[in-house]
Amino acid sequence: MVAHLTIGRKKYASVEVDMLDLKSRASNLQDELLTLIERDAEVFEPLANAYSMPRDTEEEKKERERVMEHALKAACDVPMEIMEKVAYALELIREAAEKGTVMAVSDAGDAAAFCRAALRGASLNVFINTKSMKDRDAAENYNRKADELLEKYCPLADEIFESVRKKLREQG
Repeated sequence: MVAHLTIGRKKYASVEVDMLDLKSRASNLQDELLTLIERDAEVFEPLANAYSMPRDTEEEKKERERVMEHALKAACDVPMEIMEKVAYALELIREAAEKGTVMAVSDAGDAAAFCRAALRGASLNVFINTKSMKDRDAAENYNRKADELLEKYCPLADEIFESVRKKLREQG
């Protein structure tokens, strides 16, 4: 929204090319995130099915464990990818907040707040799945990556939000 409302304004002619590029990247990212939301629901189904697999015999227990481990990793991959895309979104939002029209800068602040929530929510989906993994090396790798994204990008989201809040309060 910020890029869209900035493009074509004489006051922002110096950042027009940047805003056109940002708008294109944001549109592509939006499509990717919508696809990931669908994929997240798709990868949950095999995990839910794995929980209800029989485990009366040793063979059934082993098969359930094998299926479960595969399903847990798939259930971690999607929220990890969501976290990575949201981190990229925050980079775009920072640029929009810095260069875009003040008329729509509140949208950048809103987006930063939503991205912070998305990062935290996706991380919980990673953590709940890694908790059940037998492959502790893989689990710790997912956990480490999720923690790193939280540690780097939640403060960025807060920084963007505060920057926007400050801009809006200074004008009033």
